Amino acid sequence: MTATTINNPGLASRFVNGILAIKPLASFAKYKAREMMIKRAEKIGVPWREEVRKLRQHDWDREFAEVENPQLVYPEYYLRSFHAYDRGNLSWDAALEVEVAAYAVHAGIWQDAGAKGDPRLRQSYHNLLKEQIPSQPQAILDLGCSVGMSSFALQATYPNSKVTGIDLSPYFLAVANYKNRQRQQNISWLHAAAENTGLPDRSFDLVSAFLLFHELPQSAATEILAEARRLLRPGGYLGIMEMNPRSQVYAQMPPYILTLLKSTEPYLDQYFSLDLADAIADAGFEPPTIISNSPRHRTVIAKVK
Repeated sequence: MTATTINNPGLASRFVNGILAIKPLASFAKYKAREMMIKRAEKIGVPWREEVRKLRQHDWDREFAEVENPQLVYPEYYLRSFHAYDRGNLSWDAALEVEVAAYAVHAGIWQDAGAKGDPRLRQSYHNLLKEQIPSQPQAILDLGCSVGMSSFALQATYPNSKVTGIDLSPYFLAVANYKNRQRQQNISWLHAAAENTGLPDRSFDLVSAFLLFHELPQSAATEILAEARRLLRPGGYLGIMEMNPRSQVYAQMPPYILTLLKSTEPYLDQYFSLDLADAIADAGFEPPTIISNSPRHRTVIAKVK
């Protein structure tokens, strides 16, 4: 099993880790990363501040109460600062800014993609799912569904399927629930850990994870793969869309940009050192198909062994 923590990071990575170990510098890096995203969003025509202002005017009590599992015990790895938010994903700030942040982050994937970069990235993943999976899945589980963007995209790709989105953040799920009602769709939301869903064995044809694994320590990643295997029916598929550690984009990234990135992604070193193909095989899947679907992302598809 090659899912071990990184032992010999590159010089640039070690330099960045040293910077981020100094709390004032880490806080400054997170502030700059957030500032850069807001500026990028508004430059490409995504009104970040205005969209968030509108969402803040909504009374979220109903949606939050409908999705929250008050008995849920959060895993320790989740109680970290993520994406420049001190409370990580367990905050309204994070939940109300997810969508505009996605447009900003994915704007630069393709030259001149702008605000269309995010939907283009999702479409590239779904195109590969349809190419590699011969039959349409009837039941789909979206792991780490966040505010529902990936769930809605899966529902549009497979309109006759039943989609369930699962996430650890009740704030994210409250926003997903609100948008689900606006869209008049029937996606189900589950407030639970992806590694311990509590869902029945063999209850899904496709388990999908869109940009989840880079936010996990390796121990949680391997547990989630095992849970996905348990949840899939015979002949079912696992689909993962993630950052590609072998992309030249990351290999050639300037230390300053790498610092900003790592300041918002505490488990990035662990993800980049994880042999995902081996981990998937160890969880009980056939050797996965791995295809680059953007200059810096890869799609990984594996069938139940």
